[in-house]
Amino acid sequence: MPFYYYKGKMFCYLWVHKKFKLPYIGMVDGQLIDHPELMQEKRARMKIMLFDPSEDIPVEDMDNILNQAIKLRR
Repeated sequence: MPFYYYKGKMFCYLWVHKKFKLPYIGMVDGQLIDHPELMQEKRARMKIMLFDPSEDIPVEDMDNILNQAIKLRR
């Protein structure tokens, strides 16, 4: 699983959802990020954002989510 770190701490990862068969980004400490595109599911610490491979990535949503996550690490 490709995992990405920010300032030496786990930040996010990319994977494919088993049920929906769609790629997603998982945000560490996602429970602290408030964004309508993020789903909690049964994860305690992570939230995910699903992507439709036939559509463009929603850059504004990703920018907002990543900026919120970076602010948590400061």
